[in-house]
Amino acid sequence: MDSRPPSHDDDAKTDPGQALQEPVLEVVSLTRDFGPLRAVDEVGFGLDEGRLLTIFGPNGAGKTTLLRMLAGGLRPSSGKVLLRGLELRAGDPDQHRSIGVLSHKAYLYGHLTVEENLRFFGRLFGLQDLPARIPERLEQVGLLKRARSATRTLSRGMRQRLALARCLLHDPEFVLLDEPYTGLDAHAAAVLRQVLASLKNGRRTVVLVTHNLSQGLELADRVAIMARGRIVSMEDRSSVEQVSFERVYRARVEEAG
Repeated sequence: MDSRPPSHDDDAKTDPGQALQEPVLEVVSLTRDFGPLRAVDEVGFGLDEGRLLTIFGPNGAGKTTLLRMLAGGLRPSSGKVLLRGLELRAGDPDQHRSIGVLSHKAYLYGHLTVEENLRFFGRLFGLQDLPARIPERLEQVGLLKRARSATRTLSRGMRQRLALARCLLHDPEFVLLDEPYTGLDAHAAAVLRQVLASLKNGRRTVVLVTHNLSQGLELADRVAIMARGRIVSMEDRSSVEQVSFERVYRARVEEAG
């Protein structure tokens, strides 16, 4: 496994078919400090359109902080995020319409029905076709029959699926997923995997962060290891064998620890 700092140019050299393609997502020397603690330390990489990057790392590696900056919800201490060459500005509504986020917190309203939750968020995005769009998203995550159920009555897995429907409601170009499988039962995990697989349509660009190696490797085009705020390894999924990757992952985490 190559432990050099990840470079988009490396992809171009090894894959002539992508030599002329510009990354749609660029992360440039991204750093975030919380007082004396550096949570994300000079992270940089590029991701081409339609590809899924999985970032692995233990708790405290900085994965969630990195994802929050990629979403525009947290300002970096230094560095920048570029979406199609334009710097991401925290709080910019136009740019945020191109991003969908599934985080640890569901951000759902328990007293509203499943359908009402999606209608509320759809209005925030100014969507005009909600009567057609909402049933489509609920069908996608297997919740159409629960459209009129109060959200507080849903199981943990159902709430996670509803949060995913909300994440995808506005048809985002960039999808950011923070530990999406956490706490799901087998059925909910299978539905989630099916939805994630459907995102690989060549149009959406996805960043998934997780500490679950088997689930994270399954759909990835690129894989990275993050430890102590740094990306310590990044390469194409096609060059990774799961058993050897698990050994390298443990070694990288121990070295950083």
